[in-house]
Amino acid sequence: MKTRDELSPDTSAELLEVFKALANPVRLQLLQWLRNPEEHFPVEEAIADPHEVGVCVSHIQAKTGLAQSTVSAYMASLERAGLVRSTRVGKWTHYRRDEERIAQVVGVLSHSL
Repeated sequence: MKTRDELSPDTSAELLEVFKALANPVRLQLLQWLRNPEEHFPVEEAIADPHEVGVCVSHIQAKTGLAQSTVSAYMASLERAGLVRSTRVGKWTHYRRDEERIAQVVGVLSHSL
């Protein structure tokens, strides 16, 4: 029998996706950097507001020193988990944290673990 605090199968699957995304230390670091993008990325070189639109993948790539394809794969993983959102500005993709979704995940964890 399911108790009030048990997770539904859908919620469990969503949490597993979040845990998989955060299990990689670089992806975890990227999410931390995106919390305060102006402290970690060159705002003066940005073509859009890093809080409103996000940080350009080329700036993320420059900071990490990783290949563009690797950065894109890492950001796609974070996006599948619902932790970031992407926005296209011209030919560039920008990423920002989804604070509402992150708060939901934290809330589910605080009530179920």
